[in-house]
Amino acid sequence: MISAVRTTKPRAGGFTLIEIVMVLAIAAVMMGGAVGLMVLSSDERALRKASGKIELMAKKARTMAILHQTAYSLEFSEGTIRLVPLAQAGMDGKKGFSSRKHDPDPKTADTDEDRLIKLESGMVLSFRHWNSTEWLTTAKKNAHIWRFDPDGICEPISIRLALGDSWGVDTYHPLTATIRDSEFEAR
Repeated sequence: MISAVRTTKPRAGGFTLIEIVMVLAIAAVMMGGAVGLMVLSSDERALRKASGKIELMAKKARTMAILHQTAYSLEFSEGTIRLVPLAQAGMDGKKGFSSRKHDPDPKTADTDEDRLIKLESGMVLSFRHWNSTEWLTTAKKNAHIWRFDPDGICEPISIRLALGDSWGVDTYHPLTATIRDSEFEAR
């Protein structure tokens, strides 16, 4: 009796060219989406960072107004936000502004840098009063003032930050100077 044994040649290990091309195509699509999300999230991250700095400065203005029993303000001009006593609002930053003027203890006084926010290049700030529907944009020669009174009350305003096609709007609470509502859209 003779039996026939069929022998097969073992397949060589590895991937076919089609399999490699498909894996590379899927990886490229995933990387393209990840890069797109990183670009969008960097705009949103910059907007949220600026929003946080403005909220912190608003809380500081409210606290200083209460502690010193004098009105303070945030002064919005193109690309910058300054914390100053209300009597000095609208003045050029070099005229008579000293951060230690109202703080008798120089060890606890803020520096001028603690009272100034410089917005990222290309970021546009708009300002809306509580009883208005019009957004006011900032300009170098035209400053907008947000007032903080010694009794702890501030005007309820909304601030809109835009960077490219991305934007964020924060509405502030008049009793706490904190963000009451916030809305962001990154494109």
